[in-house]
Amino acid sequence: MTSLHRRHLVLAAGAGLLPATLPVFSQGTWPTKPVRIVVPFAPGGTTDILARAIAPELQHAFGQPFVVDNKPGAGGNVGTDAVAKSAPDGLNLLMGTVGTHAINQALYPKLPFDPIKDFAPITLVAGVPNVLVMNPAKAEAYGIRNVADLIKYAKANPGKLNMASSGNGTSIHLSGELFKSMTGTFMLHFPYRGSGPALLDLIGGTMDLMFDNLPSAMPHIKAGKLKALAVTTAQRSAALPDVPTVAEAGPVKGFDASSWFGLLAPAGTPADIVNRIQQECAKALATPAVKERLLSQGAIPGGNTPQAFAAYIAAETKKWATVVKQSGAKVD
Repeated sequence: MTSLHRRHLVLAAGAGLLPATLPVFSQGTWPTKPVRIVVPFAPGGTTDILARAIAPELQHAFGQPFVVDNKPGAGGNVGTDAVAKSAPDGLNLLMGTVGTHAINQALYPKLPFDPIKDFAPITLVAGVPNVLVMNPAKAEAYGIRNVADLIKYAKANPGKLNMASSGNGTSIHLSGELFKSMTGTFMLHFPYRGSGPALLDLIGGTMDLMFDNLPSAMPHIKAGKLKALAVTTAQRSAALPDVPTVAEAGPVKGFDASSWFGLLAPAGTPADIVNRIQQECAKALATPAVKERLLSQGAIPGGNTPQAFAAYIAAETKKWATVVKQSGAKVD
C-alpha cells in the first residue's frame, strides 16, 4: 500500500466514509494472545458444554488457544460482570445465556452491568429445549409417572417437592416458576451455581426434580439416572421424540419455555474482531461433525450475524420480562 493510498484511507475513515466491514486490523494481528471464554456457571451444564464445543473450533481457526474459564455465581451475574468490565480487545468473551441477557434484568432489582449497553453481541451459538426430569427412585416412591401425576402430587403435598435449578434467573429456574404459576402448585426452589452441581444432587436423591437444559440432562436420561417427564417447548424435541411436551402431558395449555446461548464481547470491541469471530463460529456450527454432535444432544445450532443476535436479545428481553411478571418469580 502506498503512503498516499494509506493517507486517503485514514482521511476517509475519519470522515466516516468507509464501509463498516473494512478491517480495522490486518488478518494477522488478532489474536496475539490466548482468548478467554467466560462461562458464568459451574462446569457440567449446557453453557459449559457449548463453550467447550466451540472453543477448539475457534482455536483451530485463529491459531491461538481459546480457554474456557468458569466463573459461577449470582445466577450468572458474577462471570457476566467480569466480562463487561474487561478491556474491549476481543481477548475476553462471554458465553451468555437467556438468563444473563434477557431474564436477570427483570428479576434482579439491580445489576452491576447493563446487558445491552455493556456488550457487543457476536452470535447465537445454540437454542435448546428444557426438559422436566425427576430422580427415578423419587418418582417411583411418589407414584409419579407423568406430568399429570406430578401436578396431582404437588397439589396434595405443597412444599414437599424440592426443585433444583442452575441458579436464580436462569431459564431453568423460570421454567419451574412458570410451571408452578400455571398449575397452582408450590415446590421449594433450590438454586445452584450451575446445572452440573444441581444434577449431581438430583441424581443423588437430595433433590426431587429439575427443569434442566436438554444437552446437560441428556446423558443422564440415556443412562437411566434421570426420568424425563416432558420437554418445555411447544413442539417435541427430535432428540427425545417419545417424550411429550408439558402442554401435552399436563395438560398445561400454552406452556412454552426454552433456552439459548451465545457469544458476546465487551462493548467497544472492534467490529472487525466481532465479525471475524461470528464468521468462524458460523462455519464451525455448520460443519457436519459439530452440527450432528449438538443436534444429538438436543441443541439447535445457531450462527447468526451480530445484528440479528442483537435483535433477538431485544425481543427475548421483552418476552421474559412478561414471564417473570406473570410467574411471580423471586430471587431466593
